[in-house]
Amino acid sequence: METNSKIAIIGCGNLGLSIVNGLLGSKGFDGKNLTVTKRHPESLFYLQSQGVRVLADNKEAVRDADFVIMGVKPYNIVPILQEIRPFLVKENVVIASLAAGITLSTLKKELAPGTTVFRVMPNIAADIKESITCICGEDFSPESEDLVKAIFNSVGISITIEEHLMEAATVLGACGTAFVLRFMRAMTQGGIQIGFDAKTANKIVNQTVKGAAELIIQKGIHPEAAIDKVTTPKGSTIKGLNEMEHHGFSSAMVRGVVASYEDIKK
Repeated sequence: METNSKIAIIGCGNLGLSIVNGLLGSKGFDGKNLTVTKRHPESLFYLQSQGVRVLADNKEAVRDADFVIMGVKPYNIVPILQEIRPFLVKENVVIASLAAGITLSTLKKELAPGTTVFRVMPNIAADIKESITCICGEDFSPESEDLVKAIFNSVGISITIEEHLMEAATVLGACGTAFVLRFMRAMTQGGIQIGFDAKTANKIVNQTVKGAAELIIQKGIHPEAAIDKVTTPKGSTIKGLNEMEHHGFSSAMVRGVVASYEDIKK
């Protein structure tokens, strides 16, 4: 990603660091355009060798910023916005919040009138540039939307959605990563039970899941259509699928998604 915009990531935890790694791995991105902060920044000092400024001072970090990513916990958003507001001195500065549940209206109340604000929800796969990032905003210019998409497209793909869907996007795109990983762990355990060592079972499962996802993405087909291609009459695949359904596989997945959504909406 080629951009001369100065980017600051405030509160660079696990997700923030994934974004950092994705940006630094993008062709044309200069680490000198990136500043990150953390209360105890020592663990991030290694980034300095790639030109990144590493600070504990949020106010200093945003002085020169064109684009500020708020990676702090939801309960810290308001006090930190109040802290940095006087130091957001660049014209047309854009703020992007990663905090689940914090609305655009809440963000705007703490910023100067007219400040462009987005809510953004990437996931941990930003670390390998495979995130799905959901974005929402209001009253933004095409230029500011292009900027936020350029930044987050550098760590995967991004889509713009309506704000009322942001909590649902968090569940599917962020919590969903853990759901898929738990499924993969269970599939690996089954592989061990039927004879594979753990390393081999894990390798087969990893590639199988990757291949299944790519099949759907590249062919643009519904998962059930792909399932139909590998289930034959009286075959072992349909027997396994039906056994899992008898034990509530799909129901458990749906209930897990809904439970996470209900929790995040509290």
